[in-house]
Order: sequence, then structure tokens, then C-alpha cells
Amino acid sequence: MLTTTALLPGQTASASAPPTAPASGYDACDDRANNTYRKLLKCVSVKGIRQHLKVLQKIADNSTDPVYPGTRAAGTDGYDDSVRYVSRLLRKAGYKVTLDPVDITFNFPAELRQLTPVAAEYETGVFTGSGSGTIDGGQVIPVDINLTGDRASTSGCEAADFTGLDFSGTADIALVQRGTCFFGTKAYYAEQAGAEAVIIFNQGNAPDREELIVADATTVDEPIPGAPGPITHGIPVVGASFAQGVALAQSGSTAFVKVLPAETRTDHNVIAELPGKKKDNVVMAGAHLDSVIEGPGINDNGSGSAALLETALMMANTKAPNTLRFAWWAAEEQGLVGSADYVAGLSDTERERIALYMNYDMVASPNYIFMVYDADESTFPAPEGVPIPAGSAAIEDVYESYYTRIGEPYDDTLFSGRSDYEAFILAGIPSSGLFTGAEVIKTEEQAAIWGGTAGEQFDPCYHLECDTIANVNNNALRVNSNLIAFSMLTFAYSTESVNGVPGRKVPGPRWMPTPAGPQGTFAGEGGGGLHHDHGATS
Repeated sequence: MLTTTALLPGQTASASAPPTAPASGYDACDDRANNTYRKLLKCVSVKGIRQHLKVLQKIADNSTDPVYPGTRAAGTDGYDDSVRYVSRLLRKAGYKVTLDPVDITFNFPAELRQLTPVAAEYETGVFTGSGSGTIDGGQVIPVDINLTGDRASTSGCEAADFTGLDFSGTADIALVQRGTCFFGTKAYYAEQAGAEAVIIFNQGNAPDREELIVADATTVDEPIPGAPGPITHGIPVVGASFAQGVALAQSGSTAFVKVLPAETRTDHNVIAELPGKKKDNVVMAGAHLDSVIEGPGINDNGSGSAALLETALMMANTKAPNTLRFAWWAAEEQGLVGSADYVAGLSDTERERIALYMNYDMVASPNYIFMVYDADESTFPAPEGVPIPAGSAAIEDVYESYYTRIGEPYDDTLFSGRSDYEAFILAGIPSSGLFTGAEVIKTEEQAAIWGGTAGEQFDPCYHLECDTIANVNNNALRVNSNLIAFSMLTFAYSTESVNGVPGRKVPGPRWMPTPAGPQGTFAGEGGGGLHHDHGATS
């Protein structure tokens, strides 16, 4: 049982300052030390967070990027303007702000057209790790695909899948289906077999696996001799929907594929630090700031970014025992690039200073359920190769105790490493986080518990143009922003439950209940709704 201080909802809203307003626009909140739960949670308001979301929406709307306008994607002016907005407010609030440069791969729009036996132009995208090139009139060769029944697929997962297929031509295109193994493995074996391009189409075995799939192809399954990963490919690797895959699988199919050479551009992680008395005990939380190229990314991940920003601003005058560090990551949508680069750049001494890391990726999905990364594996065993550092379950306990205290049911989501906490857990840093769902379909049971609409995705606009300011649920935003602030203040005072470093209690009431336990609505399901596609396998 976790014993910490508690506060309960009922806080009133206080508006965050608009971009051009002075700090006094926060009323009393920006001037005082919000060092109790009641003070802090009263100041971290939905109204204030939505002000940040409105600015992020406006940044996307005003983006004039010649390649991807209307987004905040990595490598665009929309992302640069997002960095400027966040960093300016943090500096004004008194944080030490570092803009940490990150080299990212900028892919130009790809082209995919079927030429025969039907003529059609298909929406597509470039997989991370793709090579470049143009294949005009290439023969499309299906590789061990399954278009009927359960559509279970191991397409392209073994070199043997390509045995007997004729890739001896000068313009052969391998058509592989999503499922079972890493996308990089499929592309690797296709290239080894002699293909000049690869089309990876969605599996089609569930409603959330019908649409265009574009993801990370730099990771391969082990062991592949000579390809330890991460890898890049020498041939184009593009995505397609299930329906497009069916069309391309027809006998006599030929296609046109074009991928321009990628550019290396420099983005920045935003790192903001508030020194505490214990400089070698750093409490860290992060959220990715970039969107996908398809839209402004206001739930994914403006919601986590804005909630974290408002928490940081409202804690600027808190003189807590531990050092606080907030991060807004670059290029998460390209495969967790910014966070991985940051952790890789830390010395052993700097890594050891970080007591814990908390991750906030999509915390206000419109058809939400409340989920916590399952660090104690009470519902899902972690995937093979995904470590759970000691102390991670204590972070999960804080989240679950808070949900229990305010009477909100919650469920587990797989501790998969498929967001920005991956680099931290690989470095042995205790981690956990919150999530409200992406493209997975809400069940009748879940709708009965959390409301919303059964039969629809948790986020119907996941990775789409419609992920706008209208795509955020205010109740989910209220509950989770309160919890983000609650957790940050809890660990600002003491990380003893996580790493054994003694601290002291947050001023105020101190009782928290034993977590009620997850609802168990994902029984028999593989991941608890955490189906991000960064290196996804199935």
C-alpha cells in the first residue's frame, strides 16, 4: 500500500496565459509556491491546458512548410514553432531550458500507383529506414500473404518465405502483409531476395488493421546474421492499406513506386530543469511534442505535451527536495528518435542521477479509457526483451492509488516500451506512464465502465488530419492532468518508494488507498490498447 498525501477533485479552473500575455494572467497561481496537492491541482486546469492546445492548433494551421503544411511533424516549421512556444513559456517561468539538438530523417511524400490489371493511385507513406528510388512498371510479387479467413500472417518473416519466388527481374516489388515480426525483418529479407522495392500492407484481421500502415522498419527480429538492427534499407519501403494490398495481389499486377532521398534535419528536444536541494535525485517526466505528417496532432500528443507544460509552469515556484526535469521530445513519431538520442547522450553519472521517468503519450482520447503502464505485470507479461527496472511498479502504484481515491476505474496497458520511455527502461531507469487509447476498438464492456461509444476506436482520429482541438475529451484531460501534477509533486518530495532515497511528505492530508486493481477488460487481448506502430510487429 502506498501512503502519500492526497487531494481530491473539485478544483476550480484558472486560465493559462495566452502566448502574448504576461505571467500575471495566471492570477495567483504563477506567483505562489504550489507546494501542496490542493494548491497545485487547483492551478493545473483544463482551461489553462486548452489554451496551450489552442496555440498548438494555431501553429499547425499557420504552418507553411512546403512539404507538410498543417502539421507539427518532425523537420517542419510547425515543429520548430512548437519548440519556441514551449521553451519561451518555461524560460519566462524561471526554468533552466536546454534545446537539445537531434538529427532526424526527413522523408518526402512517396508515390504508389497500380498500373495493371487496374489503374489506381494509392495513398502511401515512407517507412523509417527506407531507401530511395523509382520503380516504374515493376512486377508485384505477393509473399506468403493471407487475404481470407482469420488473415493470420507471417508474411516475409523468414528468408524461406521468398524461396521459389522469382525476383530475378530488374523491377520486382515484394508485397508483404503486416503480422508477427518486425517490419524491418520483412524489408530486410525482401531486399536480400532481390526485390527492388517493398510494399507493406495492413493485415486486415481487425477493424483497426484495415487502413494505411506506415511505421518504423529499422528494427529487425533476432537473430538475423549480419543485420543486428537498427538498420536502413537500400530499396524503397512504402505502406498500403489492406484493401490496396488485395488489389495489388492480383495476378499480373504491376506498380509504380517512388521514394525521394531523405534529408537529415535538426530538431530539438526541450529540456527544462528546476534544481532541488538533492541535485543527484532527478524526477523526470516527458511527452513527445511532434505530430504525424497527416495532421496537427492535438491528442497525439498535444494532450500530453500541454498537460505537462501546465504542470511545469504551475510548479515553477515549488521549492521541493528533489530536482525536477521536464522533457518535450522530438521525432517520437519517427521511431522514438528524440528520447533515444537524449538517453544515449547521457554519461553513466548523469543516467544515475535520474531517479525515475514518467511518460505521457495521448492522455485525453475522445473515446477514452484510463490506462496505466503495467509495470507490475498484473495483467500482461512484458514482451520478451523489454526490461522493467526495479521501482517501476511503485510509480504505477501512485497512478492507481490516485484513480482509486477519486473513484475512477482504470485498466492496465502493456508495458511494451513502445513510446518514449523505451530508452529509459533500457538504461535501467524506473518508468511508468498513462495512456487513454489509440486505434483499438472500445468494447461494450468498456463503454459500460467509462462511457463513450462501443465499436469505435479509442481515438477515431488517431494519426489522421482530424486530430484537432475538437479531438480531445475534457474529462479525460481533467483527470489525467490532475494525476500528472499529483505524481510530479509526490515524487518531487520523495522517491523513496522507487529508489530508496529518503524524502519527506508533501504538506497536507496524507492518506491514499490501496489501488482497487485494473478492470481486466483486456483479458486475452495482446496489449491493452497500446498499439503504437513504432517498430510494431503485429
